[in-house]
Amino acid sequence: MGMSDLTAAVPDVVRRWQAGWGLARGVRVAEQARGGLHVLIGKSGHYREVVVLDADGDGAGLSGLAVEVASSDGRDCLMVPTNRVLDVERVVRAAGLELPDPPEWLMWRDLREHPSRAVGAGYRCVAVVEGPLIEVEIRASSGDVAARGTMAVVGADAVAHNIETRSAHRRRGLAGAVMSALVHHAVGEGARTGLLLASRDGQRLYSALGWNRCATVLTARGVSVRP
Repeated sequence: MGMSDLTAAVPDVVRRWQAGWGLARGVRVAEQARGGLHVLIGKSGHYREVVVLDADGDGAGLSGLAVEVASSDGRDCLMVPTNRVLDVERVVRAAGLELPDPPEWLMWRDLREHPSRAVGAGYRCVAVVEGPLIEVEIRASSGDVAARGTMAVVGADAVAHNIETRSAHRRRGLAGAVMSALVHHAVGEGARTGLLLASRDGQRLYSALGWNRCATVLTARGVSVRP
């Protein structure tokens, strides 16, 4: 499936991404209702992430979910994958929500052609595969964790999560090495397509590794609520 096919099938991609993202984070299985995926967060389950499935094709569903989140009394947030950013911004603000966080990107890649990145001198890579979860750590010669990341394999999809490099070890290509190791093991587990949600800081890294943007993801919150 090419980039244009995935962009046209955003609702399906969102479902696939959320299945792996939730597994990687250890949250409950999402309930699909009213045009969105509703995920209870935290041990108490007192607030939700609501992921809109088809913001660009179901305006009424987007509006209804935005009003629902705006009227909640907890820390509910609305995540909106879209390729019509300005239209979505108008809808969520009209419902009484704010957009305090920078936009993120929902990205994908064919993992079978992912570039390989090796760790530099003074570092070693440690990978642990437990069921559908892959954990990779890059450790310095001191034994300290310099970079790490997680990938969850769901069928032929692998969803990356929480790729991070400690501040003292940045600008040494370690994040790329983490992704390379995760992908290597995910392909060995049968994954073919990679999915991830990239922060503003991560977008440059993933683009350099050949990942493609499928949609922009906006996160909206109630006016009186801060992360």
